[in-house]
Amino acid sequence: MDENDLGYRTASEFTKLYYESMDRKRHLMSRYYMDNAALVWNGNGRNGADEIQKFLASLPISTHLLTSQDVQRIPDGAVGNKMAYVIQTAGNVKFQGRPNKQMFYQTFAITNEGDKWKIVSDCFRFQEHVATT
Repeated sequence: MDENDLGYRTASEFTKLYYESMDRKRHLMSRYYMDNAALVWNGNGRNGADEIQKFLASLPISTHLLTSQDVQRIPDGAVGNKMAYVIQTAGNVKFQGRPNKQMFYQTFAITNEGDKWKIVSDCFRFQEHVATT
């Protein structure tokens, strides 16, 4: 398997599990983050897997639908001696109690920890429509 295939497979498997857990098993989200991970969620910053877990648990129940995804390998040495990827996703999310879906994009930096992929950095942002005249 070449490096591009490995990256694509890694990103696809990781995001499938991540968004399934976010939508159905939110209490397990900390397992996706390194102990010292950083999260910026639409302007709200959190550090550490436990704080990230608390923040994500406070969000309304959600349903995510991805519409695009991209992955790039991070150069060797950028995250210690570990293999790492940047995964970018975009899609729609519907939160319980809110009338409309919202477009979002999310960027993860992940690295391997043993036989698991863990998030080093996570940036989630709602995407607003730009009005054109």
